[in-house]
Amino acid sequence: DVAERLVQTRGYNAFSYADIATELSVSKAALHYHFRSKEALGDVLLERYTQRFFAAIDAIPAETPAPAKLARYVELYRIVLHADRLCMCGILAAEYQTLPITMRDAVLAFFDRNESWLEGVMREGIEAGTIRASEPVRDSARVLISGLEGAMMLARARNDYERFDCLAKRMLAEVTVPVP
Repeated sequence: DVAERLVQTRGYNAFSYADIATELSVSKAALHYHFRSKEALGDVLLERYTQRFFAAIDAIPAETPAPAKLARYVELYRIVLHADRLCMCGILAAEYQTLPITMRDAVLAFFDRNESWLEGVMREGIEAGTIRASEPVRDSARVLISGLEGAMMLARARNDYERFDCLAKRMLAEVTVPVP
Protein backbone atom coordinates (compact mmCIF):
# COMPACT_ATOMS: atom_id res chain seq x y z
CA ASP A 1 0.00 0.00 0.00
CA VAL A 2 2.81 2.40 0.87
CA ALA A 3 4.69 1.66 -2.35
CA GLU A 4 1.51 2.05 -4.39
CA ARG A 5 0.79 5.43 -2.82
CA LEU A 6 4.37 6.55 -3.43
CA VAL A 7 4.18 5.59 -7.10
CA GLN A 8 0.81 7.30 -7.52
CA THR A 9 1.95 10.51 -5.83
CA ARG A 10 5.64 10.74 -6.72
CA GLY A 11 6.27 8.33 -9.58
CA TYR A 12 8.27 5.12 -9.76
CA ASN A 13 11.65 6.81 -10.08
CA ALA A 14 11.08 9.19 -7.17
CA PHE A 15 10.87 6.68 -4.32
CA SER A 16 13.22 4.10 -2.88
CA TYR A 17 13.16 1.13 -0.56
CA ALA A 18 14.42 3.54 2.11
CA ASP A 19 11.21 5.60 1.78
CA ILE A 20 9.06 2.50 2.25
CA ALA A 21 11.20 1.14 5.08
CA THR A 22 11.00 4.46 6.95
CA GLU A 23 7.21 4.62 6.70
CA LEU A 24 6.80 1.00 7.80
CA SER A 25 9.54 1.13 10.45
CA VAL A 26 11.26 -1.91 8.93
CA SER A 27 14.70 -2.43 7.45
CA LYS A 28 15.45 -2.23 3.76
CA ALA A 29 16.70 -5.81 4.07
CA ALA A 30 13.22 -6.88 5.18
CA LEU A 31 11.78 -5.36 2.00
CA HIS A 32 14.42 -7.06 -0.13
CA TYR A 33 13.47 -10.36 1.48
CA HIS A 34 9.96 -10.03 -0.02
CA PHE A 35 10.89 -8.15 -3.21
CA ARG A 36 14.39 -8.92 -4.44
CA SER A 37 14.45 -5.75 -6.55
CA LYS A 38 12.52 -2.57 -7.15
CA GLU A 39 11.51 -4.06 -10.50
CA ALA A 40 9.99 -7.08 -8.74
CA LEU A 41 8.07 -4.73 -6.46
CA GLY A 42 6.94 -2.69 -9.46
CA ASP A 43 5.73 -5.82 -11.24
CA VAL A 44 3.65 -6.84 -8.21
CA LEU A 45 2.25 -3.32 -7.83
CA LEU A 46 1.17 -3.25 -11.47
CA GLU A 47 -0.41 -6.68 -11.28
CA ARG A 48 -2.34 -5.77 -8.14
CA TYR A 49 -3.45 -2.37 -9.47
CA THR A 50 -4.61 -3.89 -12.76
CA GLN A 51 -6.52 -6.67 -11.00
CA ARG A 52 -8.32 -4.22 -8.72
CA PHE A 53 -9.07 -1.79 -11.53
CA PHE A 54 -10.63 -4.45 -13.73
CA ALA A 55 -12.46 -6.03 -10.80
CA ALA A 56 -14.16 -2.65 -10.38
CA ILE A 57 -15.04 -2.57 -14.08
CA ASP A 58 -16.27 -6.17 -13.98
CA ALA A 59 -18.54 -5.22 -11.07
CA ILE A 60 -20.58 -3.00 -13.40
CA PRO A 61 -23.66 -5.06 -14.25
CA ALA A 62 -23.79 -6.16 -17.91
CA GLU A 63 -27.31 -4.78 -18.32
CA THR A 64 -26.18 -1.26 -17.33
CA PRO A 65 -26.70 1.12 -20.30
CA ALA A 66 -23.50 2.18 -22.06
CA PRO A 67 -23.62 5.84 -20.93
CA ALA A 68 -23.90 4.72 -17.30
CA LYS A 69 -21.02 2.26 -17.79
CA LEU A 70 -18.87 5.09 -19.12
CA ALA A 71 -19.88 7.30 -16.18
CA ARG A 72 -18.89 4.54 -13.74
CA TYR A 73 -15.59 4.15 -15.58
CA VAL A 74 -14.90 7.88 -15.23
CA GLU A 75 -15.78 7.62 -11.54
CA LEU A 76 -12.87 5.19 -11.04
CA TYR A 77 -10.50 7.93 -12.20
CA ARG A 78 -12.29 10.57 -10.14
CA ILE A 79 -11.97 8.51 -6.94
CA VAL A 80 -8.22 8.10 -7.46
CA LEU A 81 -7.73 11.81 -8.13
CA HIS A 82 -9.81 12.88 -5.16
CA ALA A 83 -7.49 10.73 -3.00
CA ASP A 84 -4.71 13.06 -4.31
CA ARG A 85 -3.25 10.34 -6.50
CA LEU A 86 -2.87 9.67 -10.19
CA CYS A 87 -3.72 6.52 -12.09
CA MET A 88 -0.72 4.28 -11.46
CA CYS A 89 -0.40 3.34 -15.11
CA GLY A 90 -0.79 6.97 -16.17
CA ILE A 91 2.09 8.13 -14.03
CA LEU A 92 4.14 5.12 -15.13
CA ALA A 93 3.41 5.98 -18.78
CA ALA A 94 5.03 9.36 -18.11
CA GLU A 95 8.14 7.49 -16.95
CA TYR A 96 7.85 4.79 -19.61
CA GLN A 97 11.32 5.12 -21.14
CA THR A 98 13.00 4.64 -17.77
CA LEU A 99 10.97 1.62 -16.62
CA PRO A 100 12.14 -1.98 -16.68
CA ILE A 101 10.80 -3.84 -19.74
CA THR A 102 8.40 -6.02 -17.70
CA MET A 103 6.78 -2.91 -16.29
CA ARG A 104 6.61 -1.28 -19.72
CA ASP A 105 4.78 -4.31 -21.05
CA ALA A 106 2.35 -4.27 -18.11
CA VAL A 107 1.58 -0.56 -18.57
CA LEU A 108 0.83 -1.07 -22.26
CA ALA A 109 -1.30 -4.13 -21.49
CA PHE A 110 -3.30 -2.10 -18.96
CA PHE A 111 -4.10 0.57 -21.53
CA ASP A 112 -4.81 -1.97 -24.29
CA ARG A 113 -7.29 -3.72 -22.03
CA ASN A 114 -8.92 -0.39 -21.14
CA GLU A 115 -9.22 0.57 -24.79
CA SER A 116 -10.78 -2.78 -25.66
CA TRP A 117 -13.33 -2.48 -22.85
CA LEU A 118 -14.18 1.10 -23.78
CA GLU A 119 -14.51 0.17 -27.45
CA GLY A 120 -16.91 -2.63 -26.55
CA VAL A 121 -19.04 -0.35 -24.39
CA MET A 122 -19.09 2.32 -27.09
CA ARG A 123 -20.13 -0.20 -29.75
CA GLU A 124 -22.87 -1.44 -27.44
CA GLY A 125 -24.06 2.15 -27.01
CA ILE A 126 -23.90 2.88 -30.73
CA GLU A 127 -26.11 -0.13 -31.38
CA ALA A 128 -28.56 1.04 -28.68
CA GLY A 129 -28.53 4.62 -30.00
CA THR A 130 -27.13 6.03 -26.75
CA ILE A 131 -23.51 6.63 -27.78
CA ARG A 132 -22.12 8.48 -30.77
CA ALA A 133 -18.62 7.71 -31.94
CA SER A 134 -17.16 7.69 -35.41
CA GLU A 135 -15.21 4.82 -36.89
CA PRO A 136 -12.82 3.55 -35.91
CA VAL A 137 -14.50 3.36 -32.50
CA ARG A 138 -11.19 2.34 -30.93
CA ASP A 139 -9.97 5.89 -31.62
CA SER A 140 -12.89 7.28 -29.61
CA ALA A 141 -11.93 4.92 -26.78
CA ARG A 142 -8.36 6.17 -26.98
CA VAL A 143 -9.50 9.79 -26.90
CA LEU A 144 -11.52 9.14 -23.75
CA ILE A 145 -8.77 7.37 -21.82
CA SER A 146 -6.12 9.86 -22.96
CA GLY A 147 -8.38 12.73 -21.98
CA LEU A 148 -9.01 11.28 -18.53
CA GLU A 149 -5.32 10.66 -17.90
CA GLY A 150 -4.39 14.17 -19.04
CA ALA A 151 -7.23 15.77 -17.09
CA MET A 152 -6.02 13.98 -13.95
CA MET A 153 -2.48 15.28 -14.36
CA LEU A 154 -3.49 18.87 -15.01
CA ALA A 155 -6.08 18.93 -12.23
CA ARG A 156 -3.56 17.54 -9.74
CA ALA A 157 -0.87 19.97 -10.87
CA ARG A 158 -3.27 22.85 -10.23
CA ASN A 159 -4.80 21.24 -7.14
CA ASP A 160 -8.15 21.82 -8.86
CA TYR A 161 -10.25 18.67 -8.82
CA GLU A 162 -13.23 20.57 -10.18
CA ARG A 163 -11.24 20.96 -13.39
CA PHE A 164 -11.15 17.17 -13.77
CA ASP A 165 -14.85 16.84 -12.98
CA CYS A 166 -15.73 19.50 -15.57
CA LEU A 167 -13.55 17.96 -18.27
CA ALA A 168 -14.76 14.42 -17.56
CA LYS A 169 -18.37 15.57 -17.75
CA ARG A 170 -17.60 17.28 -21.07
CA MET A 171 -15.93 14.16 -22.48
CA LEU A 172 -18.94 12.04 -21.56
CA ALA A 173 -21.29 14.62 -23.08
CA GLU A 174 -19.34 14.46 -26.34
CA VAL A 175 -20.05 10.74 -26.79
CA THR A 176 -23.47 10.43 -25.17
CA VAL A 177 -26.63 10.89 -27.21
CA PRO A 178 -28.88 13.31 -25.31
CA VAL A 179 -32.09 11.80 -23.98
CA PRO A 180 -35.13 13.71 -25.32
